[in-house]
Amino acid sequence: MATRWRRNAVVATMAVLVCAAVALNWKYSGEQAVEETGTKILGEATLVSGQETDEAQETLEEADVYGGDDYFASARLTRQQARDSAISLLQEAAAQEGADQSVADEASLGIQTLASYTLAEAQIENLVTAKGYADCVAFMGEESISIVVSKDDGSDLTAEDVAKITDIAITETGYDASGIKIVPAN
Repeated sequence: MATRWRRNAVVATMAVLVCAAVALNWKYSGEQAVEETGTKILGEATLVSGQETDEAQETLEEADVYGGDDYFASARLTRQQARDSAISLLQEAAAQEGADQSVADEASLGIQTLASYTLAEAQIENLVTAKGYADCVAFMGEESISIVVSKDDGSDLTAEDVAKITDIAITETGYDASGIKIVPAN
């Protein structure tokens, strides 16, 4: 029994040492490769400011997004978190043991609906920004959609702007103009 324990301890120690050696080798050879060749390694990036960052070390924290001045980024993050939560609940309902087939079908339909909302919102946001607006975020519901838009120059939206954005929303969603709300970002 004692020899088996000793043998397992030696094997575990050797495994830890080998892993440490591989990690150190990878770290130092990666730094050396960048210094010698000037090329980047997968996972590393250079920011616009010229600072280098390692993808694993710098992650965008939720507090940073909410604490920042970028309304559009925080709105998209909040929308995505709400959707992820709803999809998770629907998946749990469908996966419960003893769940009726109608419950599973309804949950599947709900997931498909949320996915179609996400695609339509992304399409609208892309088309609106392609029309020359600074940024846009869309919130789609069952029979209505709200679109928050910012102009490059910070001016208010004109009737022409509202007409362009409404046309995009009608085309992408099929909703009536009465179900589309356009809000200027301040």
